[in-house]
Amino acid sequence: MKSEDLQQALEVLRQEYPKWHAPIVKLIAQKTKNPFTALVCALLSTRTKDETTAEVCRRFLEKIKGPEDLLEISLEELQRLIFPVGFYKNKAKHLKELARQLLEEFGGKVPDNMEDLLRLKGVGRKVANIVLAEGYNRPVIAVDTHVHRISNRWGLVKTKKPEETERVLMELIPPEYRRDYNRLLVAFGQTICKPVKPRCGECPVKEWCDYYRLRL
Repeated sequence: MKSEDLQQALEVLRQEYPKWHAPIVKLIAQKTKNPFTALVCALLSTRTKDETTAEVCRRFLEKIKGPEDLLEISLEELQRLIFPVGFYKNKAKHLKELARQLLEEFGGKVPDNMEDLLRLKGVGRKVANIVLAEGYNRPVIAVDTHVHRISNRWGLVKTKKPEETERVLMELIPPEYRRDYNRLLVAFGQTICKPVKPRCGECPVKEWCDYYRLRL
């Protein structure tokens, strides 16, 4: 995919996105409420299917409204609350420490910058960018496995690590498309551009895809 074709491809994906009924759609609806919601749902989603995360986040947010609630709940009850997300016991411990950090270091507010977000327990660049994009409407790109894989499959980038992919994409993608890039490619990757046996015949952007052209 040439960089000059990217905007047109993203406009097509924006139009197709509602038709896919991808698991991320339900999860995104929960993450965009506020920075705290975006943070905890992003942490819970790591190494967990979006269908599972969406249901756990719904249950979690009915009981936990902020860091104060996280400190008050017992570790055992918190573990039960977030089961069956991946590594739920470790995540429960991280959430307790996270709540303490938010209250003691940031006055109970979720930081609105990368440097401070990365100080929080369990938070890496992907989670931090999700918080900035979904919680604070910042024009950043959260690079997960779908974004990294598809961007390389298209031929838009030629990178080995997600950090490289993020840096290159931030140079290529106009600010008005950056927040959407993650959700569009995750939904696209869950339904059409799958890791194994991608459904190229149904792909709405195959005319710009290097992977598809090489298969012809």
